[in-house]
Amino acid sequence: MHVPDGFIDAPVSAATGVFAAAAVAVSLRGARRELGASGPYAGPGGPGERTAPLAGLVAAFIFAVQMLNFPVAAGTSGHLLGGALAAILVGPYTGVLCVSVVLLMQAVLFADGGLTALGVNITDMAVVTTVVAYGIFRGLVKALPRGRRSVTAAAFAAAAVSVPAAAAAFTGLYALGGTTDVPIGTVFAAMTGVHVLIGLGEAAITALTVGAVLAVRPDLVYGARGLARPLALRTSPLAGPAEGARAREPAGGPEPEPETAPAGTPRPGARRSTRRVWLAGVAAALVCAGGVSYYASASPDGLEKVARDQGLDAKAEEHAAKDSPLADYSVRDVADQRISGGLAGVIGVGATLAAGTGVFLVVRRRRHAAADAAAAPRHTPESA
Repeated sequence: MHVPDGFIDAPVSAATGVFAAAAVAVSLRGARRELGASGPYAGPGGPGERTAPLAGLVAAFIFAVQMLNFPVAAGTSGHLLGGALAAILVGPYTGVLCVSVVLLMQAVLFADGGLTALGVNITDMAVVTTVVAYGIFRGLVKALPRGRRSVTAAAFAAAAVSVPAAAAAFTGLYALGGTTDVPIGTVFAAMTGVHVLIGLGEAAITALTVGAVLAVRPDLVYGARGLARPLALRTSPLAGPAEGARAREPAGGPEPEPETAPAGTPRPGARRSTRRVWLAGVAAALVCAGGVSYYASASPDGLEKVARDQGLDAKAEEHAAKDSPLADYSVRDVADQRISGGLAGVIGVGATLAAGTGVFLVVRRRRHAAADAAAAPRHTPESA
């Protein structure tokens, strides 16, 4: 659903650029909280503390899977948008940043999505999908029974709805600043119709990925935090009622029962390395982008197909980076199509991983600096 230059006029493109910049700024502040977490998950070694490198990995993984177009109808394909996946794995604010990094890399390096339309694409594919998906996800998680299956089911539903929501948002932007004279009802029906089908593919990818991470490291799934149950303190069956009561109640009086995370989650403050998860994620991204992408559907995606059929692309403009050595996800001067596309995918994964990880490490470092400044003793004339 990458919108090219020329689909939306300059005033609306500029306005969405301002909105996208504001959304990224808000997300940078929100990501500082998500990268530190709170409650029983805060502190060194906690899941929030380990989110920064994993957020970069999520961005790289989304980039890689977006290269895997899957057929959804005759002559039409779809690909992952990634807003739901990112929000559930690393949090909604961090998720907006993940998808924004992906879109920036695609526009600058691969001439995918217009440069003047970057604000449109961030608004539509990063902000709308993340907000809609995470809102639905949180509502379903609260309503469903606690457990991994509920988290996975909620992820599926949230992702499925987020894609047609993005299609509807594009229709709204087109109604405000479309450059061709096509009835809005026609655009809405065509966009939402095909993207409902694409949403099912998005939902399957999201649910499978979230379920896989839950099975291995549930403590690393942002959307699964807070699903804790009260910890029941067991005493010896030989202890009498009074002795058992004394064992449960400390000298200072009763304490509130602590909460524990879902099974498989370490105790607060306990350190568990994320190296294996990170390496496995990088390997999966490289395999998808460097090898599996060769077998992706060559059919146009939902927006491209609708644009061709309805004439939305009548005033489309050539991409400013069309002469990039990686344009169209191929390496210039490499004759073999499979090798060219694979190398481009590997380069894209590496660039997105580096950019994403760098952004989130800086955000986390700034959070630590702010926390240290707040904790430092203040010197006043009275105390001097």
